[in-house]
Amino acid sequence: MMKNIAVFASGFGSNFEAIIEAANNGTLHANIALLVVDKPACYAVERAHNHNIPVFAFNPKDYDSKEAYEKEIVKQLQAYQIDLVALAGYMRLVGSVLLENYAHRIINIHPALLPSFPGTHSIEKAYNHGVKVFGITIHYVDAGMDTGPIIDQESFKKKEGESVEEVETRIHQLEHQLYPKVLERILNH
Repeated sequence: MMKNIAVFASGFGSNFEAIIEAANNGTLHANIALLVVDKPACYAVERAHNHNIPVFAFNPKDYDSKEAYEKEIVKQLQAYQIDLVALAGYMRLVGSVLLENYAHRIINIHPALLPSFPGTHSIEKAYNHGVKVFGITIHYVDAGMDTGPIIDQESFKKKEGESVEEVETRIHQLEHQLYPKVLERILNH
């Protein structure tokens, strides 16, 4: 039976698109059942509409607390019978309500080789630090900032004179290749 994935995003949604493409071309045997966004005007919403994927868009400021909006998210996840949550540029720490309801079923992709450079602006931080090897990490989500158990990593060496924008492009290409493969492995093996 096909498993249901919910993707959480906050922005452009290029990893979301890569996951959809993998599901459409058969390399990811899953149903992309729901997009959850904390920024209703983000481009990921348009991507979802283009593929007829339902969207739950919320504004955190409309809720009294993180617990309150996470309870609403859990209701949505349950309504769509979600088996796995894939964070794809979701720029919020996941709280206890989601973690308790989806323990070991929330995955994140991070544009650095964790445990180095957790949090936001990781590519720029690594670049400015003079890192020679860049990469991505896919990990289970826990209560910390990019601290959950690592599932997979891939890396590449920075080319001489490569700009931060060029490094970022290569990181996104790597993300788009690896994330669907890891989701497939988790769901179907």
